[in-house]
Formats: sequence, structure tokens, C-alpha cells
Amino acid sequence: MFRAFLMACAIAFAIVPAVEARSKKPKVTAHETGHFDYYVLSLSWSPAYCATHPKDEDQCSTQRYGFVLHGLWPQYDRGGFPETCSTEATLDEEARSYANGIFPSEKLIAHEWNKHGTCSGLDAMTYFTESDRARNSISVPSRLEPGSRVLTATAQEITQLIRDSNSGLTSSMLTVHCAGPQLSEVRVCLSKSLDPQECGNGMRSSCRPGKIQVRGVK
Repeated sequence: MFRAFLMACAIAFAIVPAVEARSKKPKVTAHETGHFDYYVLSLSWSPAYCATHPKDEDQCSTQRYGFVLHGLWPQYDRGGFPETCSTEATLDEEARSYANGIFPSEKLIAHEWNKHGTCSGLDAMTYFTESDRARNSISVPSRLEPGSRVLTATAQEITQLIRDSNSGLTSSMLTVHCAGPQLSEVRVCLSKSLDPQECGNGMRSSCRPGKIQVRGVK
């Protein structure tokens, strides 16, 4: 009888730590500004965005836009990215005024700084000038300049068009993204010095197989 009691106690004490371990939530580590591996330059295809956001007058009141700067995003090689980091840097009026010349809307400026720029380790002005430099480092193919036609192509063909216009850029350095059957975005992986580089884990294109549409090209 006493032996059975001791065994029961031993089992109970073995179970308690296991239950406590399962009940403890993993500790969440805050993202640290400046701690990342590379950037993703995101170029949004404005005609596709405006087709679903017609009330965004800042960006969609004119059809002069083709590819527009969506953002320059710090990334981890292992996959994922830091966001909304704690930093003493602020979005001042000088930086906001500069950003007005490179982003299509005021709302996007604040969003990109708060979510991504704060994790860059840079002050706002430097982050936006680097974003501008990154955007200007990528040449847009003539067939993807803004216009009134519709181009039908596969994601692979769009990738090749971009590669042909940018020496040294390989298929593993960029991804193509779609909203349904339409091109919505192209993302290019860049080093911290803004040179093209291999994309990290988890970066892949998201278009469906077969032909997609690119509305609003020359």
C-alpha cells in the first residue's frame, strides 16, 4: 500500500513541471532597430492598386503612375522581418517633405516610416534618401512603362523583362506578386549597401500559373 502511494506521488511530481512548461508562453523579443540582414525594395504596380482603391485620390487621381515606390523593408535571412521598432528617430517635416517627392501618397509615407523605417537604424531623412536611391537603381523595362494598353504575360516573362533591363539581377534576387489575375507588385532583394543580392528564406513569387495581366502599360 505504502509503495503504491510513493509511486503515485512520483508520477504527480513528474507531471507538474511538464504542465507548467506547456502553460508558459514563449518570451517575445522586441525587434531592435538596425538589426537585420538585407532590404526588400517593393515596387507597387499602381494601376492594379487603384483598381481596388479608387478613393485613394493622392495616388489614383492621375494615371501617370506605373511602378511606384511602396517601400524599402528590412528583412531577416532566416525569413520574416522586424517591424515598428523602438527608435529615437522621428518623422520630422524635412523628411516628410522629401518623401512627398518619392512616394505616391502622404498616408503611405507615415505607414512606411512607422512600420519599416524605424527598424532601419537610420534617421528618417537618410531612410527616405536610401529608399529613393534604391528605387532609382532599378530600371523599369520599356514594355512596363505606364500607358493605356494591357500586357498579357507569365510571371516568369515579367521577371525576364526586368532582368534584361538590369544587368547582374538574377531570378533569385526578385519576386513577382499578383492580385488575382493581375500584376500588383515586384520586389527586389538588396544588400544594406543597396546592391542586388539573393533573397532570404520565404521570399517567393505569388502569382498563379499561366498568363497574368498587366494593365496600363505602353
